[in-house]
Amino acid sequence: MPALSPRTLTTTRELLTLAWPVVLARIGIMVMGLTDAIVVGNWSSRELAFHTQAWTPTSVVITTAVGLLLGVQVMTARRIGEGRPDLAGAVLRRGAAYALTIGVGSMIALIALGPWALSRLGLEDGLAEGAAPALTVFALSMPFYLVSVAGQFFLEALNRPKPGMIAMWAANAVNLGLNLLLVPDLLGLGVDGAIASAWATFGARFALAAFLIWWILRLPEARALGVFTRPAPDPEAAREQRKIGYGAGSSYFIEVGAFALMTVIAGRLGAAETGAWAVVLNIAAIIFMAPMGISSATAVLVGRAHGAGDGRGVLRAGLVGIAVVALLTLAVSLLVWPTAELLVGAYSREPGLMALAVPALILSTLFFVADGIQVVAAQANRAAGDVWWPTIMHFAAYGAIMMPLGWWLAPTLGVDGLVWAVIVASLVSSSLLAGRFVRVARRLAPAA
Repeated sequence: MPALSPRTLTTTRELLTLAWPVVLARIGIMVMGLTDAIVVGNWSSRELAFHTQAWTPTSVVITTAVGLLLGVQVMTARRIGEGRPDLAGAVLRRGAAYALTIGVGSMIALIALGPWALSRLGLEDGLAEGAAPALTVFALSMPFYLVSVAGQFFLEALNRPKPGMIAMWAANAVNLGLNLLLVPDLLGLGVDGAIASAWATFGARFALAAFLIWWILRLPEARALGVFTRPAPDPEAAREQRKIGYGAGSSYFIEVGAFALMTVIAGRLGAAETGAWAVVLNIAAIIFMAPMGISSATAVLVGRAHGAGDGRGVLRAGLVGIAVVALLTLAVSLLVWPTAELLVGAYSREPGLMALAVPALILSTLFFVADGIQVVAAQANRAAGDVWWPTIMHFAAYGAIMMPLGWWLAPTLGVDGLVWAVIVASLVSSSLLAGRFVRVARRLAPAA
């Protein structure tokens, strides 16, 4: 497949056109959490601790739930590729119902078990009790957020990513405004700090879901897509949609759980090491939003080609996505390397933390490319119908390699040891997943 063939160039343009709004939307997710932390932290460091402890369990649940909904994006793209856009609405309706089921179920579980779990983690006196009310409010917003995720995935698969981007940044504006009003209790409601910020997040997520539902219902082609048509029962399509989500949700849970354990390992090293690791991880997570956006765009193009029975198109779309993310993350790595001190300084100028975090951040640039490739290759595999191998490979890389390696290296290398564990795991994951995708796509190619 010539690297600069007309079809490759066309696919590259399609990918970039679809990807940039998705990337900005994913960055908006990080900005919302960062806004909460900044506003609450400036109000009270104690309230920031409550907010952080309340946010942690809900973030694990949200990340897993988002993965469970990935079938909405992939199946919608396939229906478009098959030339059956009238069935796309059925995918959305199943996805929205699924999102509500997961959202309500996780809300009840978090409210019932979250405070209990916090009280048994051995946290500093009063920390679990202070975090529990905020955790409850975060839980109440779960159904709205997950419905908004289903709507975003649907629009992205229709090649309409801009509404999701606009909605996310509008929700950020709502979140900022409510934080500034509620956290210092300017309205005199008797609620401030962490729980007030949680209510701001609730309002932002409600606004996000409402905007996306409104936009979808107003689509000129909404009726042609079957949005208003009650779909006929299709157990096979429903199973496939859920299966894609099971694979993605399992992968996301493995990764989130693995990095949570790495944070625990950092905590065993000391307070300064924990702070340094948190800074490095936060910067890496913000950068990771760009590969996440490219992975979604790649999944849409691969899903369309798969639906059209175009095996060569599947291979082309996946390889273009991998190439684009490799070039982008390489450029980011070359930018972060010389500016590491400035980036860490934006979080803290404390000399002890800087001494640990700056070299660790420089070292972390060695995994940016591999990390980007692995997430794009994983989504391309799922969109091509290969659901469970990416999950198995994620477990091998992050569960079986990264966690034990981090545990082994950290006592001697400190934070750098944790970073080396991520580097090795990312290289293994990217190699396995990229190789798997090429194999899957070539198997489909004869049907093109």
